[in-house]
Amino acid sequence: MSINELFKSVATQTEETEFATPIPDGYRRGHTKYVIVFGTVMSGLGKGIFASSLAKLLQDKGLRVAPIKLEGYLNVDSGTLNPYRHGEVFVLDDGMECDMDLGTYERMLDKDLARDSFATSGQVYQAVLERERLGGYQGRDVQMIPHVTGEVKRRLRQLAVRTGADVVFVEIGGTAGDFENAYFIEAMRQLAYEEGPENVCFVALTLILEPGILGEQKSKAAQLGIKRLLEMGIQPHLIACRAANPVTDKVREKISIYTNVPISRIFSMHDEASIYLIPARMRREGVDTQVTHLLNLVDRASPRAEQRAAEAWETFCDRIRRPRHEVAIAITGKYTAVRDSYASMIKALEHAGAALDARVNIQWVETTELDGAGAARALAGADGMIVPGGFGARGTEGKIACIRYARENVLPFLGLCFGFQMAVVEFARNECGLAGANSTEIQHDTPHPVIDLLPEQRQVREFGGTMRLGGHDVEVLPGTLAARMFRQARTVRLRFRHRYEVNPDYVERLAKGGLVFSGKAPGQPIMQILELPGHPYFVATQSHPEFTSRPLAPSPFYLGLVAAALGRRAVGPAEAAAAPQACKRKKAKR
Repeated sequence: MSINELFKSVATQTEETEFATPIPDGYRRGHTKYVIVFGTVMSGLGKGIFASSLAKLLQDKGLRVAPIKLEGYLNVDSGTLNPYRHGEVFVLDDGMECDMDLGTYERMLDKDLARDSFATSGQVYQAVLERERLGGYQGRDVQMIPHVTGEVKRRLRQLAVRTGADVVFVEIGGTAGDFENAYFIEAMRQLAYEEGPENVCFVALTLILEPGILGEQKSKAAQLGIKRLLEMGIQPHLIACRAANPVTDKVREKISIYTNVPISRIFSMHDEASIYLIPARMRREGVDTQVTHLLNLVDRASPRAEQRAAEAWETFCDRIRRPRHEVAIAITGKYTAVRDSYASMIKALEHAGAALDARVNIQWVETTELDGAGAARALAGADGMIVPGGFGARGTEGKIACIRYARENVLPFLGLCFGFQMAVVEFARNECGLAGANSTEIQHDTPHPVIDLLPEQRQVREFGGTMRLGGHDVEVLPGTLAARMFRQARTVRLRFRHRYEVNPDYVERLAKGGLVFSGKAPGQPIMQILELPGHPYFVATQSHPEFTSRPLAPSPFYLGLVAAALGRRAVGPAEAAAAPQACKRKKAKR
């Protein structure tokens, strides 16, 4: 059976053929192109940043793009992974818990992705085994090739059909030398063979070493890493060279000789102050132009659309390069040793800072052994603070101490998910007289369980994919700060990842103490936004607004925090603290 016959058939394996490539209904061979990004030398070089930047450049040309991340681990999703080992768990609107690179794609492309943009080996094997149990392979012995590789290709083509993409961007997690990634790489080799010339572009992201003791760049590790790809049947069309400094022509020439890649297609991807500066540099170096020619997409591109998008992005980048203001925001958490644990928060602060023409400097505060006096010292130089999400008892009392300091010293404060819950605990203890108030996650026998399990979570026994996940509507209370933040919208959509909530039995008592719950779930007593009147900015949300923040459309929660922090810096901490007190005295006289 020829390749053309394969695409005309149902592509079900029989005794007469060794092909086993499921072709989704509606798939058109040659319409969708594929850009496949591999890593070499080591992981963590920024494959997702490179792929999303290139995808943005093609999207700016008016092309429809769809990304997918392929991960080699056997977990079905990222929900049970430890932040210390794997960084942040990003949550899509449909509730999929996935790799943090999906957040990079959503931010760069300014679009919500779905669960079919993320696939793990666990998902792939699970699908193959379920199909085998149902007789889907017609009695054949199920093998890595062609059945498991066929499932990988089916997922890529299914994504192409659902999204109508001109280009599907495929990021292979890890590196070419990883044992668990071998079948992904083999599937990509098969895909290029089946799709034919001008339909698949292979990109190798590699590392150029620059040992301080030598004082020059070395390409040997990159050469050997790309050699592993060549041994697996992958001939790169482009090579992106990660380095601390611009890659020299000498190094690019060496790599060209050893890899059969023209030097015009070997690019320097050296460090920038922000990842958002990378797309513009890639455009200047012609990376997108090379890809559109390789994939025969020139006729589909729109120069006018590209010009408009480039101008808007350049304005955003100018504010990153040359901000007029500066502000310090403290992030108080227990994963501060691993910055990737808070990747989306860092980017959301960058978005808000750019919108307000300010550089946001982050102060990391480890809360594990922090007390009240320690919180005061740690936050003394901050203009605002965030208490982020988290799980478990470690570091909670330190977070509560930081929240109390922010409330009593009118320091702009934003609480996120667990930070929202700890704000409720702090207020209950210190303003409502509920001694010993706590979350049942932290203290099961607390006398005042102001935070408790969601009712639907009480019977849950599994960990993966069982929380309240993804996008949910939130009703916003008119006349509140939240309503002003969302421009008087009555309903907004936010993303969630939690098992615990404000105990409905305590909502009235907390409200009488002065806490305002300005957002709740429609038709349910699930509190989702809180604020404290009289404070310049004391806001918390059960959601993760950082997941929906975009470079050109910052999250209102983060925008409000940075604006309040700028205001505090402008007048000074003493005057900022005096203003709310004066306001309270005037109200008392009335």
